[in-house]
Amino acid sequence: MALSRTSKDEIERVVREEWGRILASLVKTLGDFQLAEDCLQDALISAFEHWERSGLPRSPAAWLLKVARRKAIDRIRRDRGFAAKLPELTYLYELENSVDDVEEGGVISDERLQMIFICCHPALAEKSRVALTLRSLGGLSTDQIAAAFLDTGEAMQRRITRAKIKIKGAGIAYKVPEVEDLPERLASVLRTLYLIFNEGYSASSGEALTRVDLSNEAIRLARITAHLMLDECEVQGLLALMLLHDSRRSTRVGGNGEVVTLKHQNRARWNRAKIEEGTAILQACLPLGRTGPYQIQAAISGVHAHSVDWKSTDWAQIVELYAALLCFENTPVVQLNQAVAMSMAGTPERALEVLSALEGMESYVPYHLARAEVLGKLGRTLDAKDALCLALEHTQKSVEAEFIRTKLGYLH
Repeated sequence: MALSRTSKDEIERVVREEWGRILASLVKTLGDFQLAEDCLQDALISAFEHWERSGLPRSPAAWLLKVARRKAIDRIRRDRGFAAKLPELTYLYELENSVDDVEEGGVISDERLQMIFICCHPALAEKSRVALTLRSLGGLSTDQIAAAFLDTGEAMQRRITRAKIKIKGAGIAYKVPEVEDLPERLASVLRTLYLIFNEGYSASSGEALTRVDLSNEAIRLARITAHLMLDECEVQGLLALMLLHDSRRSTRVGGNGEVVTLKHQNRARWNRAKIEEGTAILQACLPLGRTGPYQIQAAISGVHAHSVDWKSTDWAQIVELYAALLCFENTPVVQLNQAVAMSMAGTPERALEVLSALEGMESYVPYHLARAEVLGKLGRTLDAKDALCLALEHTQKSVEAEFIRTKLGYLH
């Protein structure tokens, strides 16, 4: 019997919203990333087989967790090292006979954040920590993670696989680090949350421009982290940055699903409560003198948030803020963003020089869009068209493709 559209939608929703939390619970129980993923995949197959016949369970997430645990029991029983794994098996049996922690209130609200701190173990390289966490717990595909790192999907998959092997080979325990161990993992945790938010704020692929579930989850986890680490200015800065960005979310897409750029957004519809909260957080931490990249990015977003319109934006200040950001993160993406601000501040020639010197941006759509904008300001229409065509060639988002086609139509 074919699975109904309703059941398919529900399974997709659970995978999208609950996968990371369920997996976090399984990994902590089993102590093995690969086993946890395999058992959860098996449970998902069972969901396709059973939900159409028996209807949707009261709590789909709890159903998946329970079935995944049973799949783990079956796998451990079949393992040649069965005797050595009796403690794990006994624990799984105890969980089977206890009240399921997902049945009433969902998986423990901060369990995913605990697992993010666990995954960001200092034994792993920085990039590997973040990539593994995003793939397993952040709800991002390998290709989406690769796009965030300007990398290929194949290379990123190899990196994630190596990280799992290293965790297992090194016997890294899946336990929440002690309070004194949190700071050494914090940078990776914040980067993970930032990339989850970015994927939600501007999805790298698919039909929709945004994924509200991801951006909301990133903000939720950032709030918890900010509460746990009140004295960490960069944690506060990241939360402020997310709130200030997210205040514009509802105005970024038009009535027909089209992209609405910052220049043309209806600022009266921006979420003033989020702007005020983000601004208050920033005003509290900036004077402490422990400035970092997230606080600076939040300050840039704050300049936009408090500008009456596009024309009155203080672009010179934004250029200076990007210069400060480059002291922390001298990356092509930051240089690109500064070049755009330079162009808006009245120096498009200098902006083009910066863009032309960037390397490794051939498949990065914002790079080609920025070049098109700057070239247009300089009156180089044909070159601007070429840049837009390259952007169109590399985009994986249908809504973005339509936006680019519209811009091409304006150039004669």
